[in-house]
Amino acid sequence: MSFGPESLGATARPTGIVDYRLARNAIVKEYRRGRLKRLDVCDAQPELLRNAEHCGRPASEPCPICEGEMVLVTYVFGSRLPASGRCITKVDELAKLDRAADERAAYVVEVCCDCAWNHLVRSFPVGRRRSRL
Repeated sequence: MSFGPESLGATARPTGIVDYRLARNAIVKEYRRGRLKRLDVCDAQPELLRNAEHCGRPASEPCPICEGEMVLVTYVFGSRLPASGRCITKVDELAKLDRAADERAAYVVEVCCDCAWNHLVRSFPVGRRRSRL
């Protein structure tokens, strides 16, 4: 489980969630056809790998490249946060950011620490300025 919009409870609206599965599936398909090399798709940066190792939550699927275990890492970007974003380690952190007045963007990335595969899974808005039903 990652820290996604469902972590915010009943007040979260599904509007604004972007799922990147189609792009992910296209990349995996191109890799399996031999059109992309492993170095093209397994290119996680060292900081992402560190965050995956220490802050990641287990993913429900194995790595599409090496069949290893994957984790999900959630980052939030926006005003009053570091330029590199904030890696969310607890659901309470995400809930606190959702109650804030500033609108921010959250991104969930899947990472395999074995082969360095990484791909953006989904993004969603966080914060009170977005309209609610």
